[in-house]
Amino acid sequence: MSDATPPSPQPSALSPPGALSPKFVLVAGEASGDLLGANLIDGLRAHFPQARFAGIGGPRMAAAGMEIWHPAAKLSVMGLVEVLKHLPELLAIRRSTYRRTLDFRPDVFVGIDAPDFNLGLERKLKRAGIRTVHYVSPSVWAWREKRAAKIGASADRVLCLFPMEPPIYARYGVDARFVGHPLANVFADEPDRAAARVQLGLPAQAPVLALLPGSRLGEIRRLARDFLDAAALLQQQVPGLQIVAPMADAACRSAFTRVAAQALTDGETLHVLDGNAHAAMIAADAVLLASGTAALEAMLAKRPMVVAYRVAAATYFIVKKLGLLRSDVYSLPNILAQRTLVPELMQDDCTPSALAGALLPFLRTRALPDAAAAQFRRLHAALRGATQHDAAAAIAQLVTSRGSAD
Repeated sequence: MSDATPPSPQPSALSPPGALSPKFVLVAGEASGDLLGANLIDGLRAHFPQARFAGIGGPRMAAAGMEIWHPAAKLSVMGLVEVLKHLPELLAIRRSTYRRTLDFRPDVFVGIDAPDFNLGLERKLKRAGIRTVHYVSPSVWAWREKRAAKIGASADRVLCLFPMEPPIYARYGVDARFVGHPLANVFADEPDRAAARVQLGLPAQAPVLALLPGSRLGEIRRLARDFLDAAALLQQQVPGLQIVAPMADAACRSAFTRVAAQALTDGETLHVLDGNAHAAMIAADAVLLASGTAALEAMLAKRPMVVAYRVAAATYFIVKKLGLLRSDVYSLPNILAQRTLVPELMQDDCTPSALAGALLPFLRTRALPDAAAAQFRRLHAALRGATQHDAAAAIAQLVTSRGSAD
């Protein structure tokens, strides 16, 4: 993504750091970024009670007291082809955010995830003399490691959620800090399946399959039918199988239930939820999910899973043709374990019969294999950290160090 760069202000136009009342611009995309942003605002207020916050965020960041310039949902676009459809609007939002950030004169700009949008914006702001932080490292371990150097040209500091990331950045002279993954502190070491079923009103003894076909409408359109057809096949082989499907929002719920009405003959066994994804995973005997953060959540929930995904055909062709993907595995549990720990069925392999075949052993045993359980627990422990505190402290240090330098 590129756009014309407005003239940069002279350094004298930037605000001096306010030791008591610094200003921060935060830019987040999607619900996960909104949650990270809200927690970060709370953490920074512990250092600077009078701090001001503005930028792009969602309802949680707004509730935390941030002035919203644009809603985070505007940045929630995935895939090379998909982004092209929204490119004019995204570029307009980025130009507007650049100008408003210069006018706001923050002590630190924090880009939260959304690397396609944030990294270019951070680079221009850094050149203009504004300190920049990128919170949530892009997947440098999967998408060409040398990107770490370019990210360092955009961000004064990178805050990483995974412990294997800072050493990669160190090889390119980039200041990167592991702050822990916030989800690692959300899940118990041994999540309570019985309590989750009571919470969701699910039968205590029935086999339960959780379906998580994604949090975006595009993902629902690409994956819901295959997921539901796989569930229908499994119902023929697993007596009494219950299906629980947490939906990210009303639009996803509506799209999913339309497909479900066509795919399932016994609609009474389907429980569509508004949110409650964590409880749905914990309540389940097996989870079928779209590749992404949900795979990490299922790992932390200590549940057997099958990971599936399909992107637009043109996007997949470009990625494969250009050799953009370094890793042979896609899902976070496999990447963290550095081996195939959970089954992955991607693109043309993502078919109802293949999905059902991979899930059936889990639903029959209704238990996570011992070796996988031990690995899940080890990875869970490695991801723990005081994320909110450590991320805020790393950013606050940039404010106070600049004040000392001045």
